[in-house]
Amino acid sequence: MEIFKGENILDFAKEFPDDDSCKAYLAQEKWCDGFICPKCSHTKGCGKAGHKYHCYSCGNVESATANTLFHKVKFGLRKAFFIVFEMTATTKGMSSIQIGKRYGISQTTAWFFMQKVRDTMQSSEQHLLTGRVHVDEFVVGGREDGKQGRSYDTKKKKAAIAVELTEDNKIKRAYIRFIQDYSSKSLKPLFEKHIAKDAKVTTDGWRGYNPIAKDYDIEQVPSNKGRNFKELHTVIGQIKSWLRTIPSHISKKHVQAYFNEFCYRINRSIFKESIFHKIIQRMVGAAPIYQTQIIRNVTL
Repeated sequence: MEIFKGENILDFAKEFPDDDSCKAYLAQEKWCDGFICPKCSHTKGCGKAGHKYHCYSCGNVESATANTLFHKVKFGLRKAFFIVFEMTATTKGMSSIQIGKRYGISQTTAWFFMQKVRDTMQSSEQHLLTGRVHVDEFVVGGREDGKQGRSYDTKKKKAAIAVELTEDNKIKRAYIRFIQDYSSKSLKPLFEKHIAKDAKVTTDGWRGYNPIAKDYDIEQVPSNKGRNFKELHTVIGQIKSWLRTIPSHISKKHVQAYFNEFCYRINRSIFKESIFHKIIQRMVGAAPIYQTQIIRNVTL
């Protein structure tokens, strides 16, 4: 099988007409570099019916879904593939309520699987923002009376965002991190994990950036009600608008997963042809995640 490329859902449906075709795709990706038995590490074996692999040494039979994020998917691999496609190839994500209705599964089941997909959308932290970078903070959540600016006692979820701009002021990449407050201590991880030391960073006049300026090239300018950070605030508006379309409550311990999903799509906007396959690669290479881990936010 060739890797799937494209954003056309009719082409996608033709490529994956049933669960078996999805399993074949996973098997091809899982053993593309050869077989290694997960029990004894032996490398000799043979393929079996049902897209499985039999280890000659210990006799273990490995399925295409075992030890991946598709492990024990109970609502069908084809539905799982379609959900991954919806979360990657579409411009805007969908809520678990919408996904549940569309594919005939419960909202809870949809949400747990979507959290597994979001887990693979975390940044590798290997590709730092360079060149012109704008940084700011924002909040998401319901409206609160009397809470303006950087209110420390707000119940809204706080976040810091960094965007890399092209020469003609278009968004190239973006990263968003959940923060507990607006202190330098909370803001610094965004710089350390996502911004190169030689980047030309622009922020507003918030004093929390002053200590960070010792290690980064930071220029502070007045925000002018966002006018000096137009492109950055466009992205902030997009993430807020998207989160408002999700009817269910997003807790503080899970909001980073939604930020990851949003940034994953925006950072690969010019690679939409292969975005589905890249996530399948990540899901095949990741260890299984169980519901108790997601609830406790162990991995997300």
